[in-house]
Formats: sequence, structure tokens, C-alpha cells
Amino acid sequence: MLHSAVSRYHELLTEGDLAESSRAMLDEGLERARLIFGGRRLSPYLRPHFVTEADWARVVGVCETVWGAIQKVKDAAVENEALLDELGLTEKERELVAIDPGYREVSPTARLDSFLTDKAYSFVELNGESPAGIAYADAAYHVFSALPVMRRFAEEYNVRPMYGRSELLNVLVSAHAEFLGRKAERTPRIAIVDLKDVPTTQEFELFNEYFESQGHPSIICSPEDLEFTNGRLRSGDFEIDIVYKRLLVNEYLPVIEDSPALLNAYRAGAFCLVNSFRSKLVHKKAIFAVLTDERHARLFTDAERQAIRAHVPWTRMVRAEKSDYFGTEIDLLEYILANRDRLVLKPNDDYGGHGIYIGWNTDEIAWNEAMRSALANGDYLVQERVPTAREVFPALLEDGTVEFAEQLVDLDPLLFNGKVKSAFTRLSYTELANVSSGGGMVPTFIISNRGE
Repeated sequence: MLHSAVSRYHELLTEGDLAESSRAMLDEGLERARLIFGGRRLSPYLRPHFVTEADWARVVGVCETVWGAIQKVKDAAVENEALLDELGLTEKERELVAIDPGYREVSPTARLDSFLTDKAYSFVELNGESPAGIAYADAAYHVFSALPVMRRFAEEYNVRPMYGRSELLNVLVSAHAEFLGRKAERTPRIAIVDLKDVPTTQEFELFNEYFESQGHPSIICSPEDLEFTNGRLRSGDFEIDIVYKRLLVNEYLPVIEDSPALLNAYRAGAFCLVNSFRSKLVHKKAIFAVLTDERHARLFTDAERQAIRAHVPWTRMVRAEKSDYFGTEIDLLEYILANRDRLVLKPNDDYGGHGIYIGWNTDEIAWNEAMRSALANGDYLVQERVPTAREVFPALLEDGTVEFAEQLVDLDPLLFNGKVKSAFTRLSYTELANVSSGGGMVPTFIISNRGE
């Protein structure tokens, strides 16, 4: 059904002026909706990503099951110093993680990056600290739903969007109520906090407008704008009840001494921080190493172990030690050197595609050097290759023409308090589907045949 639906959509683009009218409306809509990242179109494609209802139900079930296991790793790590070592937390990060955020959920909002193929569904990373894209996806739904080609397509198929901003606001409010131990007596005031001049500023504006439209006073600010006096965190005259933290710990640590108000107020329990600094526990890419290590299998239920085995790639920190590969003891470094065609090396704590070595695209000499560099770095991991998804999409070129081109398709379900409620998809010509490194994103629509 999916393949016939995609074929029909592409066929519609050849009828009359549907392609040109849709392209013009897409360009206008992206500009109006501020769907621009680093000065370029965020969605340079004339088709969204389609997922069938049956496939989506499977994705939701797998994501929520694995998330239950991830939450258990957090619970264990809070009590177990050795697990913090395995996750690769630094001393400064451990100090932040030790502060109780006032609610149980490790990451009230999270994103699981994954590949969905005809035969497999596999995760590659978890963004548990400060997942971007929720508001962008909502805006993209509005833009794509209005395209003439999408309206024609929706006459023949059921098409369902999944909006996330309302879910994010519910998460903020529910975390705040748990933090207080009761429902707030007045509407909580929200600060969206990140460094100045980051490329996702437009998304903060989309959130700010939405929060205000729902009756929540809101402000966008940076750590240096904050002050902590008389038991209250403020930005100017704006008193803050909830911080929607888009600021990454790695970016805050270098400026903490110059901008300590956020941390001091957090230590004092003066506001509710979402996601909290404790989310760093599961944001580390080594979370997959913990999940796939048989030594920790006792933490999980049978269903969680089965889901991990089927959908989470075998992962280990790069260390000179013995390890196991599905029950077989291996010398880890020897295994890495001998199996580059099925392995990836990546930093434990970075984003934007930085520092990744793809074994099957690397010659033997470069791979050996990459492994030595990873070992010397001390905070790298090795991960097994997973089946990747590829589809042909109508891509917009710089001259305004349309090229039907095969793209890597990275499906990114969004979880809110452990429940999948939305998603978007990243596309790329290369092996790395990452907006920061030049990829694009499109909204993810769930489809079915008429009458189903």
C-alpha cells in the first residue's frame, strides 16, 4: 500500500501545474512559517514522509517499550556510580545529575532517531537532553497540508498529521505540577533558554507564540540574561516558573561561572527545569552500550529485552578490554579492526554529525587511525551497522527545478513522558541524515487507504 501511495503522489506531480503551484506555495509557506535553518530551506522537498497506520502502530509499541528500559537505566544510574562510569559522565556532569529535578521522568521530552524499512526497524541514537524539531514539524504540517498536490492526494488516501507543540506544553505543565506537588495556583510562566544566535532561534519563536496563545506568559532568553534574587529566577522583570531548556549541558558548562543564576536557582528548587540536567544520563550515546550489554539484562523485563535485541544496535565504548558480542567473548579492539564494513565510530557526546567515522566508507589505514584516535580520546563508542531506509523524493534544486532523488530516510519519533505523540523525518543525500550537517526535514504523515 505504501509503495502504491508514493507512486500515486509522484504521478500527481506530473499532472497539470500541480508541481509548480505546490513548489511556489511551499517556498512561500516555509518563509512565512520561519522554516529556515542557517539561512536555507528546512524542507526542500515536495513530498512529506508517509508511514502506514500498521507500521506506525509497530513503531509506537517498540519506542515505548524501549523507553521503559531507558527509564530503568536512569533509576539504576542514580544509585550506581559504576553505571555512571559506563555512560561516560564527567565529574561536572555527575554534579548536575545528582540534583533532584523534582519529577521522576528522566526526559519528559525525547527523540529516538531510527530507520524503518520493509524488513526492520532500528534505532541509531537517542536525543534525551534537548530534542529540537517539535515546533518545526508542527509548522511543516500546516505548510504541507495546504499544498495543492497534498490536497489532491488526500482525496484518495486518509492522511493524518501529528502535532507536538500541545504535547510539549502539557509535558511542561505536568512536570511543573509534579515539581510543586500540586496543581499550580496560577498559569506558569515559561522561559525558553538557550545560547544567543543559535540556528534554532526560529523554533523558539514558534514555541513562544504558541505558549502565549495558550495563555502562558513566555520569553526567550539566554543564561546571561538570568538573575536569581529573593528566591526567584528572573529575566529582567519576567519571573520564571518553568524553564524549557534548549541549552545543552556541554554548552552551559563553559559559561557557568559567568552565568551562574540558572544553576543556583535550580539547586535551590526555585523553578522547574525541563528537560532537567539529569537527562544527561540517557543523552549519552553510551546508553545503547548499557542497553545491549548482557550484564545489565536483569534491569529489564522480557518484553524490553526482546525489543532491545531486535531494535537497538550492538554498541560498546571503545576501550582496550574483553567484551561480548551476543554471547561470544571478543577482544574489542581486534574486533573493531577486523569488522569495519559493519561498524561506526562516533563520539559519546556530540551532535551535528561531528567526529563520526563510517567503517564501510573508510579504507583500512584510515579506519585503523580512527580507532586509535577514538581510543586515545577516551569517550568514543563503536556501534554496529543497521539497515538504513532509502526512498526517492522530489527534491527542490537551487534553480527551482525538481529532481527525483534517492534519499536516506531517518524517522524521528517524538516522545512526551514516554509516549510517542509526534514525529518528523530527516532526509539526506549522504550517509548522515542531519540538519546541522546539511540535511533537510519533512513532516511525517500517517496514511491509510480510504475506508480503513
